[in-house]
Amino acid sequence: MPSNKYLFLVLLAGALMVWVIYLGYASHMFRNMQLGKQMLTHARNCNTPLYTPSLLNGRKDVVTVTPWLAPIVWEGTFDMNILDAIYKPQNITVANTVFAVGKYVQFLKDYLESAEQYFMLGYRVHYYIFTDQPEAVPTVTLGADRRITTLKIPGSDRWQEITLRRMEMIENLIETQLVSEADYIFCLDVDTKFYGHWGAESLSRLVAAVHFGFYSASREHFTYERRPESQAYIPYGEGDYYYGGAMIGGLVREVYKVTKTCHLWLDMDKANSIEAVWQEESHLNKYFLYNKPTKLLSPEYLWHGPYAGNEVKIIRFTQVWKDASKVRPN
Repeated sequence: MPSNKYLFLVLLAGALMVWVIYLGYASHMFRNMQLGKQMLTHARNCNTPLYTPSLLNGRKDVVTVTPWLAPIVWEGTFDMNILDAIYKPQNITVANTVFAVGKYVQFLKDYLESAEQYFMLGYRVHYYIFTDQPEAVPTVTLGADRRITTLKIPGSDRWQEITLRRMEMIENLIETQLVSEADYIFCLDVDTKFYGHWGAESLSRLVAAVHFGFYSASREHFTYERRPESQAYIPYGEGDYYYGGAMIGGLVREVYKVTKTCHLWLDMDKANSIEAVWQEESHLNKYFLYNKPTKLLSPEYLWHGPYAGNEVKIIRFTQVWKDASKVRPN
């Protein structure tokens, strides 16, 4: 009799397991069906033809996936109708932090006006402007569901100090506000301007931008921090890509990990009287070496100057020319 009872329990457990697997499969199929309906509806509403993916056609002049299978976003590698159909129903909020300290406040107007033309259009966007001159923040006409919050911070007589403090300030902002206010975040430099579409193709768990100066270089030429005394140290022979410090992005909780870790490393370096060669950018490259980004943005998203390169078909976001001696405090 006990054996029959045991057999019954085993059969019951097996039946429950099959039921759970079925529910998971059914749920997955339902989500795919809903996504398909959303894509079809979005395409019809936008009066655009449905996109037919291909495994044979696409960019062949550039690498579009990393060795750890993270996509590298280039023009011609994504379809906005599909991506908007995925992300817009999620009703996400995208935070954007930017630092405008000292004479760098002069770049804010172009930055914000160009962002309103190209950055995450159709999504809820909240700009957080860190500045020592709140009164100098320009009045810019914002689109629907887009707003600005100004955060006053002290100035500095060293531009390196401003850069070194950025991780700590973003970490604190996420802790106190963004954890409940936003889904994704992009931390960008202010002495920049948008020139083309920047949308949902850039969203992922952890996003890095390939530095425009090194995208065609071999890693022995990367300007990593090479002194073992620094927490940013990367020895020769190691490294994947060289990432630009002017862009950090991803889910709020993931960018929080980046800022918290880099802040810790920066403080450790300061206690040891050493400053990494490229300040937070050096620490960011160390972080991404051991915490691989889930998506890379090509140099289209972090360029320098008005002219594109051979592989760069479009400039979406670029650093603007400036005379550093006239805008930096030292």
